[in-house]
Amino acid sequence: MSDQERKLDSSQDQLDVGLLLNALMALKKGDFSHRMPYEWTGVAGKVADSFNEIMDMQESLVNEVKKVAKVVGKDGKLNRRFVHKNNGGSWGVMVDSLNGLVTDLTQPTSEMVRVINAVAEGDLSRKVELEIEGRPLTGEFLRTANNINQMVTQLSMFASEVNRVAREVGTEGILGGQADVKGVSGTWKDLTDSVNNMANNLTDQVRNIAAVTTAVANGDLSKKITVNAKGEILELKDTVNTMVDQLSTFASEVTRMAREVGTEGKLGGQANVKGVSGTWRDLTESVNDMASNLTEQVRNIAVVTTAVANGDLSKKITADVQGEILELKNTINTMVDQLSTFASEVTRMASARSEPKAFSAVRPK
Repeated sequence: MSDQERKLDSSQDQLDVGLLLNALMALKKGDFSHRMPYEWTGVAGKVADSFNEIMDMQESLVNEVKKVAKVVGKDGKLNRRFVHKNNGGSWGVMVDSLNGLVTDLTQPTSEMVRVINAVAEGDLSRKVELEIEGRPLTGEFLRTANNINQMVTQLSMFASEVNRVAREVGTEGILGGQADVKGVSGTWKDLTDSVNNMANNLTDQVRNIAAVTTAVANGDLSKKITVNAKGEILELKDTVNTMVDQLSTFASEVTRMAREVGTEGKLGGQANVKGVSGTWRDLTESVNDMASNLTEQVRNIAVVTTAVANGDLSKKITADVQGEILELKNTINTMVDQLSTFASEVTRMASARSEPKAFSAVRPK
């Protein structure tokens, strides 16, 4: 080896402290892209190679942290973990610690997500486990898990109470029920109050309607639905109250006619019920037809009997009648015929007796 070659090899074997300082300053600042010269040999080359490997591992670790942060934190793939080419010594401890951190963060989160997904699907039987792989939850994880479990408990109680009230009121007809959900506040309390208000309103409305319709069934037409109502319940309220008014008017008119015709003997009356239709109109017309027929029949009978009483035997009952009225008509007409025949015979006999007899002259012997 020449002196020049030995001099070059000696220079490469010597460590350039300035370059090393610059490299270390870059490492201190977090610049893992800086590298020592790869052409160095000897002790200096080993130092450079070792430094460069450290920078490679640091840069690789940073890139891995970025990947895991994106996959786990942004993409939501909670099963992703750190992978590093050098897992020896403290590097392995650090990677294991990072993976343990991710696991510690994701396991409680996965458990909470499992319960929240069950709630979203209507399953209120799930609860967040407060112990994972033998380790109890602590800190914010424990507080959040307890909040979720309390939420599930309140939702379960609320759903159970709403179902009970809906079944009692809507299916079994047991009115007056109220949802009783302990310890709720905010929206849950508002929902509970809304369900109870709905049950109260339905109870008041149905009981009021039942009281009026029961009174109508018992013949009491003095009651009206007075409960405050809206929508279809208001339409039902108005319909029932109109029905009561029409029934009351109908009953009043029929009672008046019955009293006038049957008790006071005032014929010719007619029931006047405004605004009725259907069966009520048919009933009103039937009552009026009955009153008209009775008026015509009784007046016809009265005319004939009055004529008989006045000695006029020329009249007959001509009204179209049936049943017992027909029997009465036939009886009176037969009586008039018989009276007429009797009167005719009496008149004839009286006329015969009143005529002068013819006497022939008899000479005395």
